[in-house]
Amino acid sequence: MPDRFTESVVEEAALSWLGELEYSLLHGMEIAPGELAAERTAFGETILPQRLRAALRKLNPTLPAEALEEAFRKVAVPQHPSLIANNRAFHRMLVDGIAVECRRKDESIGAEIVRLVDFDDPEANDWLAVNQFTVIEGQHNRRPDTVIFINGLPLGVIELKNAADENADIWAAFNQLQTYKHQIPSLFIHNAVLIISDGIEARIGTISADKERFMPWRTIDGETLAPASMPQLEVLLRGVFDKHRFLDLVRHFIVFEDDGKDVIKKMAGYHQFHAVRTAVEETIRAAGVGDLVLKEPDGGYFAKPQPAGEIGDRRVGVVWHTQGSGKTLTMVFYSGKLVLEPVMENPTLVVLTDRNDLDDQLFGTFSRCHELLRQKPVQAESREHLRELLKVASGGVIFTTIHKFFPDEKGGRHPLLSDRRNIVVIADEAHRSQYDFIDGFARHMRDALPNASFIGFTGTPIEKSDANTRSVFGDYISIYDIQRAVEDKATVPIYYEGRLAKLELKPEERPKIDPNFEEATEGEELDHKEKLKTKWAALEAVVGAEKRIGLVAGDFVKHWDARLEVMDGKAMIVCMSRRICYELYEAIRKLRPDWNHTDDDKGVMKIVMTGSASDPLVWQDHIRNKPRREALAKRFKNPQDPLKIVLVRDMWLTGFDAPSLHTMYVDKPMRSHGLMQAIARVNRVFKDKPGGLVVDYLGLAQELKEALAVYTESGGTGETAIDQEEAVVAMRMHYERCCDFFHGFDWSAWTGRPVGGPGLQGVGRVPSRGAPAPGTAAHKLRLLPAAQEHLLAKAATERKPEEHKQKFMQAVTDLSKAFALAVPHEKAIEIRDDVGFFQAVRTVLAKGGGEKRRCADEMNHAIRQIISRAVASDEVVDIFAAAGLNKPDISILSDEFLAEVRALPHKNLAVETLRKLLSNEIKIRSRKFLIQSRSFAEMLEASIRKYQNRAIETAAVIEELIALGKQMREAAQRGAGLGLSDDEVAFYDALEVNDSAVQVLGDENLRFITRELLKTIRENVSIDWTAKESVRAKLRVMVKRTLRKHGYPPDKQEKATQTVLQQAELLCADWAG
Repeated sequence: MPDRFTESVVEEAALSWLGELEYSLLHGMEIAPGELAAERTAFGETILPQRLRAALRKLNPTLPAEALEEAFRKVAVPQHPSLIANNRAFHRMLVDGIAVECRRKDESIGAEIVRLVDFDDPEANDWLAVNQFTVIEGQHNRRPDTVIFINGLPLGVIELKNAADENADIWAAFNQLQTYKHQIPSLFIHNAVLIISDGIEARIGTISADKERFMPWRTIDGETLAPASMPQLEVLLRGVFDKHRFLDLVRHFIVFEDDGKDVIKKMAGYHQFHAVRTAVEETIRAAGVGDLVLKEPDGGYFAKPQPAGEIGDRRVGVVWHTQGSGKTLTMVFYSGKLVLEPVMENPTLVVLTDRNDLDDQLFGTFSRCHELLRQKPVQAESREHLRELLKVASGGVIFTTIHKFFPDEKGGRHPLLSDRRNIVVIADEAHRSQYDFIDGFARHMRDALPNASFIGFTGTPIEKSDANTRSVFGDYISIYDIQRAVEDKATVPIYYEGRLAKLELKPEERPKIDPNFEEATEGEELDHKEKLKTKWAALEAVVGAEKRIGLVAGDFVKHWDARLEVMDGKAMIVCMSRRICYELYEAIRKLRPDWNHTDDDKGVMKIVMTGSASDPLVWQDHIRNKPRREALAKRFKNPQDPLKIVLVRDMWLTGFDAPSLHTMYVDKPMRSHGLMQAIARVNRVFKDKPGGLVVDYLGLAQELKEALAVYTESGGTGETAIDQEEAVVAMRMHYERCCDFFHGFDWSAWTGRPVGGPGLQGVGRVPSRGAPAPGTAAHKLRLLPAAQEHLLAKAATERKPEEHKQKFMQAVTDLSKAFALAVPHEKAIEIRDDVGFFQAVRTVLAKGGGEKRRCADEMNHAIRQIISRAVASDEVVDIFAAAGLNKPDISILSDEFLAEVRALPHKNLAVETLRKLLSNEIKIRSRKFLIQSRSFAEMLEASIRKYQNRAIETAAVIEELIALGKQMREAAQRGAGLGLSDDEVAFYDALEVNDSAVQVLGDENLRFITRELLKTIRENVSIDWTAKESVRAKLRVMVKRTLRKHGYPPDKQEKATQTVLQQAELLCADWAG
């Protein structure tokens, strides 16, 4: 027989790659407590004490032993009640060292820093990978696949699954790590990174990361993406666990974001990691500091030095990372790494924006990550305050808007504030028009800080014609575009739907956007009343006309109801002015009064805008101060909060993340970078959200095309916004695939019209005369058994029946996602009942089958099924009800129920129902009865194989499965007949499996041996016995001695001993409890 591809093959490959990176490799059993080469005294220890103590002595040779022992205790003994708090405290010790008090050589007592790791010389550290590392905590005995130790500290945990097992994917590995965190949290106190892989796919994350934040690592050295032919696990291990890169990642690219309530541990993605490393090297070049001999950076492809960058030119470059891919966090990582760069001599960082709300948002993120910066950032409150902050000799992270660099006198020059070379200006959204040297604010900044270096970060590309921006910042040093972000699942694609034509307006009532139109910001609208005489005011009057607002409100309510029906989440309406925000809110409120509430913490819909007491009285309830707006933001970001809809004018269009936001309604003229930034609010990853949708009420298609042209010209790949018609085309394709599975089947009783949907009539069988009206829930449930029978009968004719079912289930999943993107397009509404039918059939097939159920939280946010509420969710559709059966007590498998299955008119469905039922029963028994579950599993597999190979008729296989069900029922009652407990029956079966033993000894002797064996084993096992070879050897001897004493056939003793110990392993957890 060919060698089976198992999880151990994946593990061996991972260890070989780590070995090539010059890690020492050990098996967990070799260093387990009680072994000759033991490195732990107990399985509850998760650090390797000998290695850690040796590293402490090596890295801190001048410190006394008592100081090193105190440092050891601080590492080994957790001080906090929660895992994340302990992990955060340890991370600080890891990167900054441990402060201890000790007596110096001169007899004085003072604080010294004990280093745990040498970050500058990787080879000074001890690198070790241990597979099958058993940890026992409380009653839980767990064995992670591989643990990475540096100086005896478990900094990495790798959990692997079998690539050849369709039920063991990377998310099974993810779920296993979640179980480990709950059951053996001590292993994760010192953890830096978690790796999951099935040998094909691989992801990296942190202890607080959810599924969406376990990300791929696409490159090894940063210069190019790894070829698709290389296993992702190999790319990740070589890319992350190279010794230099791993130490850099741990030291500079892990942050604990603390908002005062929750702490989230975040780690850089590969694009952020390599962009920052390149940016720091380019900063040293641009500043002209250090010895001016720079090493070749790791960048390339998307992270590379400027080809024309010169030493001391003060132009660091531009980092273009598409919106939603973590640009702000990249700025944080850059700042944190730069402040520790020795040649920069404690630099001063000036973080620059052009709007107050952006300044607040950025400052908030940096403040929550202040530990990485080694200092708390400061926000300049005025021009005078800014000048005071910049007169320091070194250090500081200062936030300011660019307007604070305006000189005191109009036309004047800004006074010199500092001529230091270690000042770096970090500009957010570096393409904005203000950054020019001629008469813009950049000139004033150069006057104030003549030797500062400039780096720009942007989520959208710089236009090739924009020479001013390049003259300030230089050229690109890192690019991470839309296509790469979508492929990495760092963002979701954005779709575009134009609804201008849906508004029944006369041509003269439609807004016309002047190509030279100049937008007025909310601040300008507030401060400059003369704007009311501009083109902006004329357009605002047309956009805000009463009739038009009424039409937009009506269309929005209809559209949003349809969107919300298929995909739970949030919506944002972008209006042209604060007046229109208010008028549109009122128009929507009249249609849906239940959405309104005057309290900030209640209600479905809110306006987010600024204002003053001089604004109209009716606006005042919607004008909120900063703390109240922040409270609304928290509500909107919370997926469970009933606040679903916000109306905005300028607020929250840049730098605002609400992952569950999936639809944006645009009724405001925007173009270029502003348009790109705004629509990116819907591209955040969230659970199974397939994409974001931008709904255009103003006719911005041309502006989007122009933005795409700039994007493509700059070298970006992928589309800024995909026409919704493409989603409709994809939906129709997936719909036709699903229809093909039901060719010849009539499901018109579900939809109330001929099968196949408009334009596809005849895809299935011609319906009977007089197609019925849409059925009740009961009628629909009655249709499901016949639908399953049709699908299963078709599968039975295929070479691989199970594969046919899986293809159907995947086809329905693909259709559901495309449908969610297409709704409420009329072509989507036309097939909604058909989609509901396909989803219902998929649900009952998945029930009890191999497909893993989603957790309740995921189900709440999954794409909703568009079917009658009677069969609308996984919780309602029941496999037995759908098959036309009363739900049985599975543990009994009564004659009545088996007879009911035999009488089912749909024979393939009967087989499928029995298969699922018996598989589930075998799975339950396998937790306790080794021999029984093996035997029944083999019998079930043999029957199903004959059925699938068409070697046996359907009726015959039903009889075989019914007979098997009766055997399983009788097996469950054997203990009473033999006078044995369930545990004793399990061991009796382990001895009875040998026919000659039964003949020689008889039942009575076997029962006696069983009881003696059970007593012996229970008295001699401990919770960790399966991991201790010495205990296993002792038990093996005792079992053999018992068998020999009672005359068990000598030639069968070895096999019986192995079987008995395997059976004991199954029951060990129950005994320990």
